[in-house]
Amino acid sequence: MLGERDAKTFCEFFAGIGLVHEALRRSGWQCVYANDIDPKKRAMYEGNYGAAASDHYHLGDVWAAEEVLARIPGRPFLATASFPCTDMSLAGKRAGLKGEQSGALFGFLQVLERLEERRPRMVLLENVPGFLTSHGGADFATAIDELAALGYWLDSFVIDAQWFVPQSRPRLFLVGYQEDLVGRPLIVKRADGVDSLASPWHEAVLRADWIRPSRLRTAMESIEPATGWATVDCDNPAARRSALNNYIDLDGHEWWNAKENSRHFDMMFDRHRRQIEMLRDDRGPAVALTGFRRVREGKQRLEVRFDGLAGCLRTPRGGSAKQVVIVIDRGEVRMRWMTPREYARLQGAGDYVLPENTIQGLFGFGDAVCVPVIEWIDRRVLTPVFEAWAAERSPAADLRVAAKQPMTSVR
Repeated sequence: MLGERDAKTFCEFFAGIGLVHEALRRSGWQCVYANDIDPKKRAMYEGNYGAAASDHYHLGDVWAAEEVLARIPGRPFLATASFPCTDMSLAGKRAGLKGEQSGALFGFLQVLERLEERRPRMVLLENVPGFLTSHGGADFATAIDELAALGYWLDSFVIDAQWFVPQSRPRLFLVGYQEDLVGRPLIVKRADGVDSLASPWHEAVLRADWIRPSRLRTAMESIEPATGWATVDCDNPAARRSALNNYIDLDGHEWWNAKENSRHFDMMFDRHRRQIEMLRDDRGPAVALTGFRRVREGKQRLEVRFDGLAGCLRTPRGGSAKQVVIVIDRGEVRMRWMTPREYARLQGAGDYVLPENTIQGLFGFGDAVCVPVIEWIDRRVLTPVFEAWAAERSPAADLRVAAKQPMTSVR
């Protein structure tokens, strides 16, 4: 029978402000341990989830394994890790897993190793798509090998937040399953190297071609984990998002004055200015756009998006970090910085309790996951695997096993 040890529990590493928690709790997952090193993110977490959250939120370094292990209760079913992406980007000089920040993944892996018999049956890692190509693919292969050495069968996919909300935010995910989960609904790739392209695993991977682009499929074909590959036949997400206008406050904020508007209008490329002018001259209903300031060819430019999406939210650090909101309404063009509430909506957490400090709010959400993305992964992958495992351990399963046992006579 299922007991306390077998509950739908999880640990959230690199928890930040807790948006993985926000997504998973909606289907009944219980967070028993959260970890992050940033006190301001912990303050936001507690501000949203209440003082009781401090009981399981550990403000400390993931490398402090003894302290981490002492705080994790029992054997959580799932561990998630949205480890730092800085070293996977140009900003981090592409140091990859050798970098000080992204290398924190090894701290997480050390914790998994030392948990031994308390090791979570399932893990979910998240990072930017650059993780796949970092150091020519070596970093991705290293993560696969390390997880396989800990007994996990692997799967991987890329999901873009724009399929759920109007924000361009692709993210790479790695999922690991311990041996006792390998069964329905998981489909495995044979480890003997003779799997055909018509095998159930290949067919399931190809059906979900949106979430497994060709470069990722190529990597999955070329890397042979010591365990193997295992996937849930989940198909592609149905792209359903509402308009950007529904996420942006069209009125009621401090808009820039005419001088600041003119300065940013002059920063635009000629083609962007012409498009803005056409929308202004149309004098139609309000249209919300977003843009980033970037240095292009030695000049600071305001690059505007016209595809109905906000750019990928970032932490407000550096010249191209904060997004500009542009609203064109009945012949008037207004501009301002995007607000923390708008960040929250674009991350699928519009009701999140915001801190008083604006920059703190932008940092928290700019460095977080998109809630509907994690919800989709949960509905299609995490909860089905948990429920299949739980069903096998239920009283009904015990009765089914007993019914198959041969009867013995009593003399």
